[in-house]
Amino acid sequence: MSEWQKSDWRSKPRVQMPDYTDAAALNAVEAQLSNFPPLVFAGEARTLKQHLGAAGRGEAFLLQGGDCAESFDQFSADGIRDTFKVMLQMAMVLTYGAKVPVVKVGRMAGQFAKPRSAPTETVDGVELPSYRGDIINELAFTPEARIPNPQKMLQAYTQAAATVNLLRAFSTGGFADMSRVHSWTLGFTDEQEVQKYSEIASRIQDSIDFMAAAGITADTTHEFSTVDFYTSHEGLLLEYEEALTRLDSTSGKWLAGSGHMIWIGDRTRQPDGAHVEFCRGVLNPIGLKCGPTTTAEDLKVLMSRLNPENEEGKLTLIARFGAGKAGEHLPRLVKAVKEEGANVTWVCDPMHGNTIKSSTGYKTRPFDSVLREVRDFFGVHKAEGTIPGGVHFEMTGQDVTECTGGVRAVTEEDLSDRYHTACDPRLNASQSLELAFLVAEELSDLRAAQSTRQAG
Repeated sequence: MSEWQKSDWRSKPRVQMPDYTDAAALNAVEAQLSNFPPLVFAGEARTLKQHLGAAGRGEAFLLQGGDCAESFDQFSADGIRDTFKVMLQMAMVLTYGAKVPVVKVGRMAGQFAKPRSAPTETVDGVELPSYRGDIINELAFTPEARIPNPQKMLQAYTQAAATVNLLRAFSTGGFADMSRVHSWTLGFTDEQEVQKYSEIASRIQDSIDFMAAAGITADTTHEFSTVDFYTSHEGLLLEYEEALTRLDSTSGKWLAGSGHMIWIGDRTRQPDGAHVEFCRGVLNPIGLKCGPTTTAEDLKVLMSRLNPENEEGKLTLIARFGAGKAGEHLPRLVKAVKEEGANVTWVCDPMHGNTIKSSTGYKTRPFDSVLREVRDFFGVHKAEGTIPGGVHFEMTGQDVTECTGGVRAVTEEDLSDRYHTACDPRLNASQSLELAFLVAEELSDLRAAQSTRQAG
């Protein structure tokens, strides 16, 4: 087989990508992007791969979360800070429940493009191309707004660079200091969550105080005052991905410089398609969404293409079936992985299979359905004796009303209050933290069951 090149995807069938009408403008943007610095570095991607390998073995746990689609007009430092803060809170709860490190990966700094179920949409008898995310076209329902514009890739890069810069500052500049766990409580988080979180925070603080008395403090170990935080997005717009791909001088391999981890969606996982072709050649850890139509044979072919050397942490399988369907679909895929002896990290995405249209016309996700799919996911892995390695949520630090249910009981009538998403409904801070407590309970139960088996 000839050596992989970052442009090889161009000879493969492509889906879910725009047709740019101005080839010269597109070429100019790609040339400009190819001279920009990468947003991430190869050493970081390799470290994340090691962490994901640990999650696949049950020695760590992945928390992946953030926007369904980042937008240009809602971009703000406060928004990034609040989502980062909620993920720190969730990670603290999960670490406490699982007693293993939590790998924190944001759907941030690159999640600008979205696959669509149809190439066009019709409103009041007018048919226009679908909105595909701010990196491609605009949400406004006009013919001009829906024309794919390559210049938007430059704006996406600028916003992604600013986001990465701020995340690095938050991660290492003292904001994530473990001794500040009490200060991370957001003002609008539900009282019940605040109490549960405060109890955990108090116990953590007691442990920190004890270690401080023993001479172990943030001054003597930076693990107390900093966190590793990685970025990820669906690698959908391949012109953008190729333009930011760089050759790593250390390993001689190619790095997708747009984010630490990229994933392939359920609609773009064709084994001979452009997206699989691109992702198979980069050194980054790769995610693969697995939906109800994923067959065991599909998965075996994709695993061999995306992870031919069977590296730990290289391939994360993100299950997204819908509430009540994991028991039907997940076991056959788990069996396929076992038959191949493949190293994978299993992750639950309880969001994308549970989108419905509410009686008030808004797309939403019932919180009970999200919870049920998480429980189903853990139940299957418990029955199969395999490792549930992480969770993948669409969530925000903003106090939105986009998913129904939760402790604060968002109703379908409430959806219009603060429905800000440009694409899919996201969990708000309260719902995200509530979900973290559920996952922590599942992990704690799993650990107890494993200890019982080992003792027996």
